[in-house]
Amino acid sequence: MQPDPALPTPHTAIVVGAGFAGLGAAIALRKAGIDFVVLEKAAEVGGVWRDNTYPDCACDIPSAFYSYSFAPNPHWSRMFAGQAEIKAYSARTAAQFGLMAHLKLHCEMHTAQWDEAAQLWLLQTSQGLMRARFVVMACGPMHVPVTPKVPGLDTFQGQSFHSARWRHDIELQGKRVAVIGSGASAIQFVPAIAPQAAQLTLFQRTAPWVLPKMDVKISAAWQARFARFPWLQSLLRTALYWQFEALNFSLKFPRAIARLQKSGLRNIARGIADPDLRRKVTPNFSLGCKRILQSNSWYKTLSQAHVNVAGGLSHIQGNTLFSSDGQACEADVIIWGTGFEVAEPPVAQQIYGLSGQPLASLWKGSASAYLGTMLEDCPNLFMMCGPNLYAFSSAFVMIEAQLRFIVSAIRKVQKSNLASIRVAHAVHQNYNLALQSALKNTVWNSGCRSYFLDRNGNNSTNWPWTTWYMRWRLARVRGLETQ
Repeated sequence: MQPDPALPTPHTAIVVGAGFAGLGAAIALRKAGIDFVVLEKAAEVGGVWRDNTYPDCACDIPSAFYSYSFAPNPHWSRMFAGQAEIKAYSARTAAQFGLMAHLKLHCEMHTAQWDEAAQLWLLQTSQGLMRARFVVMACGPMHVPVTPKVPGLDTFQGQSFHSARWRHDIELQGKRVAVIGSGASAIQFVPAIAPQAAQLTLFQRTAPWVLPKMDVKISAAWQARFARFPWLQSLLRTALYWQFEALNFSLKFPRAIARLQKSGLRNIARGIADPDLRRKVTPNFSLGCKRILQSNSWYKTLSQAHVNVAGGLSHIQGNTLFSSDGQACEADVIIWGTGFEVAEPPVAQQIYGLSGQPLASLWKGSASAYLGTMLEDCPNLFMMCGPNLYAFSSAFVMIEAQLRFIVSAIRKVQKSNLASIRVAHAVHQNYNLALQSALKNTVWNSGCRSYFLDRNGNNSTNWPWTTWYMRWRLARVRGLETQ
């Protein structure tokens, strides 16, 4: 049968998203000599580091470790780099590895549908139909901001925005500011904006564990040493890897968790003298059950006279906000520090596999995949940073491990002249049963409310084993179906 000239020529692979996962996939595909194109809905690369521009936005993983192992940056200015530096690193890396010619900017994927007859993926995009043998979904787990539906929000007469869509045009000087949420973003921007506000009220459902942040400036002399002797930075990266591996492993042991909690309690004591406020900010769950945060200025900020800590936001009446513990405050500006949709990735509503149903309908609120990378209903499709791959480590460890698996899977199909590769039902089922069994008695499943748990109470986020084991499991393809 002759190909239909009206249909676009298929690419070997399409990568969706140009954050660090997507750029990493593009680099791996280019090195392997695999034809590809990268779709990015925005005007530039960078993903979460392009979108989040709130004050003092920075990484909470040391920069030498929060970067590609094959593309070190000797010129990080701090141990924990800020948003602008990280975004610049993503653009520089894309240019360094010749990715710009493969990028389609302002190109948003609307749906991806598997064509079983043609053994191809059909992608409907803002620039028309595209086809590919393989698709790498690199849309990011922290991509779509969540704004809670609060009774009375429509009556609020002031200005409001989510921290991931920061409104730099809104002046906070002398304003009454309400911040909703005390997660990873609020930990950074609240100390930065508090000096501007006439009054700042923090609404928090649950007090987080906040450890000291070991952040220091990296001198020009040390940057020069890293540039001249790359092995020095490589040695630092290796040391950081094993430190985080040890911390990740220690979260399995109550005694180790108790020691970390003591560090968190000392951090509270250093920043807050008032016993009532200390009580409000002391967590009521085991450290590690929710995301562990780091800051040297959080508690000092909360102890300032013009800053107040309230319970979770209950409802709004006009410009008055009410908390679950009976407090009320007037606000001119509301800033939502309420995080992202993690447990139920929005992209699952756009992927239609063998069944013809959207992936979200098959998951029914509990995402699952094989090794966080392959989906039972989706031949020739790979998901970056997928279900149950989150570990207390650098995202780049997970990304690079997945890239080895993805490239080996594509090569297997090409070398064996196969049409497709998919995960067998038994393999998918047995893996996820073992995964959930391993998660059962971990700190992440110990009872607190977090984005690790989905609406069914299932942990569809965390990786229960070491990242060394993750890298070993993803090192090569095995136990899958081909045809």
